Amino acid sequence: MEGETKKELKKQKKEEKQKRYLEKAEKTKTAGKKQTAKPKNEGNKEEQIAEELARMSLSAEKQPCVEHVAEYHPMLVEHGWYETWCRRGYFKPEYNYEERVKNGVFYLPIPPPNVTGALHLGHTVMASIQDVLVRWRRMQQKVVVYLPGCDHAGIATQAVVEKKIHREEGLTAQQLGREEFLKRAWDYKAQYGGRIYEQLKRLGVSVDWDREVFTLDRGMSAAVTEAFVRLFKEGLLKREERLVNWCGKLKTTLSDLEVVSAEIEPAQKMSVWENGKKTACVFGLLFSVAYKIENTDREIVVDTTRPETLFGDVAVAVNPGDDRYKTLVGAMLHHPLTGKKIPVIADEYVDIAFGTGALKITPGHDPNDYQIGKRHGLPMVSILDEDNRLNGLCGEFCGLGRYEARAKVVRHLEKSGCLRGTRPHKTTLPVCSRSGDVIEPRLIPQWWLDCKQMAADAMDAVVSGQLEIIPAEYKKTWFNWLRNIQDWCVSRQLWWGHRIPVYCVHVGGVPTEKWLAETSLERATLEAQRQFPSSPPESITAVQDEDVLDTWFSSGLWPFATLGWPENTLDLQRFYPAALLETGSDILFFWAARMVMLGMHFTGEVPFKKLFLHSIVRDAAGRKMSKSLGNVIDPLHVIEGATLARLEETLGAGNLPKEEVETAKKNQRKEFPNGIPQCGTDALRIGLVSYITTNCTAINLDTNRIVTYKRFGNKVWNVFRYVLSKIDDGFVYRKPQHSLSLPEKWILSCLSLAAKKTSAFLEAFDFIHAVESVYEFWMYQLCDVFVETTKPCLPQKSVSSPLLDTLFFCLEQGLKLLHPFMPFITEELYQQLRKYNSALDESITVSEYPAEAEEFAFDRAEFGCVISVARQIRSLAVKEQKKPVCVRIKTRKENIGTIESQETALMALVRGMRSVLVEGCEEESVEILPAE
Repeated sequence: MEGETKKELKKQKKEEKQKRYLEKAEKTKTAGKKQTAKPKNEGNKEEQIAEELARMSLSAEKQPCVEHVAEYHPMLVEHGWYETWCRRGYFKPEYNYEERVKNGVFYLPIPPPNVTGALHLGHTVMASIQDVLVRWRRMQQKVVVYLPGCDHAGIATQAVVEKKIHREEGLTAQQLGREEFLKRAWDYKAQYGGRIYEQLKRLGVSVDWDREVFTLDRGMSAAVTEAFVRLFKEGLLKREERLVNWCGKLKTTLSDLEVVSAEIEPAQKMSVWENGKKTACVFGLLFSVAYKIENTDREIVVDTTRPETLFGDVAVAVNPGDDRYKTLVGAMLHHPLTGKKIPVIADEYVDIAFGTGALKITPGHDPNDYQIGKRHGLPMVSILDEDNRLNGLCGEFCGLGRYEARAKVVRHLEKSGCLRGTRPHKTTLPVCSRSGDVIEPRLIPQWWLDCKQMAADAMDAVVSGQLEIIPAEYKKTWFNWLRNIQDWCVSRQLWWGHRIPVYCVHVGGVPTEKWLAETSLERATLEAQRQFPSSPPESITAVQDEDVLDTWFSSGLWPFATLGWPENTLDLQRFYPAALLETGSDILFFWAARMVMLGMHFTGEVPFKKLFLHSIVRDAAGRKMSKSLGNVIDPLHVIEGATLARLEETLGAGNLPKEEVETAKKNQRKEFPNGIPQCGTDALRIGLVSYITTNCTAINLDTNRIVTYKRFGNKVWNVFRYVLSKIDDGFVYRKPQHSLSLPEKWILSCLSLAAKKTSAFLEAFDFIHAVESVYEFWMYQLCDVFVETTKPCLPQKSVSSPLLDTLFFCLEQGLKLLHPFMPFITEELYQQLRKYNSALDESITVSEYPAEAEEFAFDRAEFGCVISVARQIRSLAVKEQKKPVCVRIKTRKENIGTIESQETALMALVRGMRSVLVEGCEEESVEILPAE
């Protein structure tokens, strides 16, 4: 117990210490007044870091700190460089354009995050992958176009703003009115909209901020209007009454993306939205209802989970192959609630084995019934209003909420003798991902886009090779969806978004059936007057539709509208189409496919030549990340570090129910008992992309991997400090031109191979092996081998040394290899190198990426045998628990000369070895001899 108490006190003290540091560092960042650096106190690293940050804040230009900061600290290293890059214009395509354009253009449109969003792991994976590719292409001296932007996210933003207004003022959007609500929404955007940008900057994303686009900007709005008007005039947009996903709480239709399927256990109680408030309702019940057959004493029993929709029943369907009902097809039934007569019809859709084999048909409130109704020419009856209350077709039940009506309908059926039973039943419910409301299929007029030809063109683009989908496994999914594409409902009953540029013609104040799509009210009015020549012009008006467009419609124009389309701008001419689109596989259809369809339709070209899809992020155990599980990882917690107390505090500040918060905290204590250590942005970036490959497996994120790459950063930092300790004032390094030793030839050959492999892997989107290639060079070749071999050969201080030239060259090229993955530490150390070679580019960001070098095509096997022997000796020493002071090496005769000539290097690689005896032998072996 005493030991445990000491551990707890130690842990508490550590957490308090870290908290003090975080507070002090934050104060240092935001301090407006100048602070004077204090003398270093070796006993308090946190104070040293805070003081160093304060010193940095006084400098107009970021200066490297590797000379006077002993340990790698991400907060120090990452401070200031991003601002420097932006200020110098490195991220702009205009940077050295005339020279770079000779090497080609690399345009990558960033998937626009929601304007109200905060950084999550999905964004971080996406941003890390993209920025690795962007920085690599920029270092290949290409013109790089990487444009930032945000999506207005119609439903998400409207829901957030409505909640805020209701929480602070107790008002609904309808009570405020459209104009006042939109004013509040723009205020909210102004207040919180930049949050995601600041977080992307924290990740080092090298976008051109001068080209930032918001989907409700004037330029994007003009593009959206033009696109809709063209599609309308081409006859591809129609207004029709069809079944849609309806959210009664948000009062809008939803795309399938915004609907989630909730698994419902038998007789499960759920909190639902009803009559403007949350109420409890039992789901997972199957009700058996009897329909009397006209002129007989027989009946047909149907099963339903939604008895309130009986008012919309227009038929009962049976399978034509069901012998039980063959003679009843065509018979008329008495409706148990209204007494109206409805027919028995035969349809192959009906499952003979489910329930009684009879299915009630409610075309106005069920998608499957809707299709059956269309096939049989049945009436489409809608019995719910926009608030999901029963309407005037429901008699005495009119005005009741759907779940209140459900209970009363069941009681009515019991009293009338038409209820044949109720039993528990496992089912699924469609739920709005934004509001939590149960979705109701609803029949209302909407605007529908015919996508069939555009889908065919998008499929042809892949078949012909105009568009390459990576991983290739997603091609099957691509074709399956496009082959079975349905018309796209593009209208939403919201206020926040692009108001649909379509106008209903009114004559004498009375609406007609005529709709016109025009780019302005004035043009619509003139066109309306032209089309109704027999009516006085002053009696004709054009009234714009109240609805807005689906967010995905404007997002579908993103790759070309952000470059100025429909105007033929210089950017559009120079940069379109994009070389690549990189995004999550979960929005393949909702965004990527629609961009291809709309891009090809409006520009005649695929909007991007390659489509790379990354998998979703899961936790280390492969579970989907969920707030209720407590396994959601905030990227900023990984960058800055977070104690367990801070993680729990974040959970409590969310909107989870209390019982779920406690469950989540319990899981957090298990997953992160000591919190999350501070890793920095560089480690997070390289750690995330080290999972990415060209297969479709999920990313099972383990934070321990990120910690490993933090240690890797420390290794790189330490080797630099070692090299700096070997040079004196006045040292200038040059590319190696001297007669090279065997270890030098080996490391330069390794460098050349690493450059070749890394670029090849990046070209193939094989990030796992690209990271491995760079990591192997730094850790296992440069640090573990070559640097060790230099230690006996280098004097304490030098102003000139051929060996140092090689070492410095390897550091320079190694930093360039690593830069796309870890931009901050590589810039920090590269700037230190520039002090010793003024010919280097002013920033590693715009320097040239290493390539395979013919001049370094040396045989690695010769020195490789020395390394192999060293590993054998170290392994034997561990196995026999002996110090390898004296060693006998038996090797092939052709290797004897190499090993003997590299005795110094071998001793440097095997600590403690003082003498070596080399003998020729066909069977290779090593032996540790007794020390002399």
